[in-house]
Amino acid sequence: MALRYKVLALDLDGTLTNSKKVMTPRTRETLLRAQAQGLKIVLASGRPPFGIKPIAEQLELRKYGGYILAFNGGAVIDCSTGETVMQRVLDMSLYPYLYSKAKAGGFNILSYLGDDIACEDTGDEYVRYEARLNGMGLRKVGNFLEEINFPEPKFLIVGDPARLAVLEREIAGHMEGRMSVYRSEPFFLELLPLGIDKAGCLDTLLKRMGHCRGDLMACGDGYNDLGMIRYAGMGVAMANAQKEVREAADHVTLGNDEDGVAAAVENILLQDWLVTRQPHGKNLTSIA
Repeated sequence: MALRYKVLALDLDGTLTNSKKVMTPRTRETLLRAQAQGLKIVLASGRPPFGIKPIAEQLELRKYGGYILAFNGGAVIDCSTGETVMQRVLDMSLYPYLYSKAKAGGFNILSYLGDDIACEDTGDEYVRYEARLNGMGLRKVGNFLEEINFPEPKFLIVGDPARLAVLEREIAGHMEGRMSVYRSEPFFLELLPLGIDKAGCLDTLLKRMGHCRGDLMACGDGYNDLGMIRYAGMGVAMANAQKEVREAADHVTLGNDEDGVAAAVENILLQDWLVTRQPHGKNLTSIA
């Protein structure tokens, strides 16, 4: 049986992984079965590559020719070859401004060096959370601006959510038209090259793979998934997704603690269900 959708883009946190940040055996087995039928999987996350690779290995993406889309689209890795096939980096001339704003506000700014997170304060609770989330080590640097003197795809400013929201507005206003600024979590402020998002990156990757958006099914839960949910031929939101994401989706599946990705793949891809969309193109029927 031919799969209706040839490519599956999966967000990680809040989508593919449960609240314990692990992928369940049922979800893994379902995705391996789908790949055996020809499905290509793209793990699409704001995480750095190092934080995504363990899940790629569990899903055997090297064997099945899948991809890692890291930094929300800042870098794409072909798992079959290990090659970075797409990458965008920050404008280094913006580093001093970003660093000075973080320091002035008493925030920690961090970057990623191989399997380590580099920052000035490795005791920061939010830095340590990011390290645990990605299974990365911590590297203390004396002066961030002096140490990180090379092109990087992403910086992260971390700190108290209320104060970080103020900083977000200030940096976003100053950097409008020069870089992308948004919060992936209340305590994480993402700083990325202008125009970087999952949807745009997937559009380029699909063309490289010889596919179109109609061949794509995408699953996500957060605001940084909204673009790819709208872009995909089949956009699936988790039951635990933000309200705006659920409203934009073609379907809402079970939550990430209920094997929602497995349910969506089984019911849409493997069972070849016939889906009838509402006139405006979006159907909020839940998948059980």
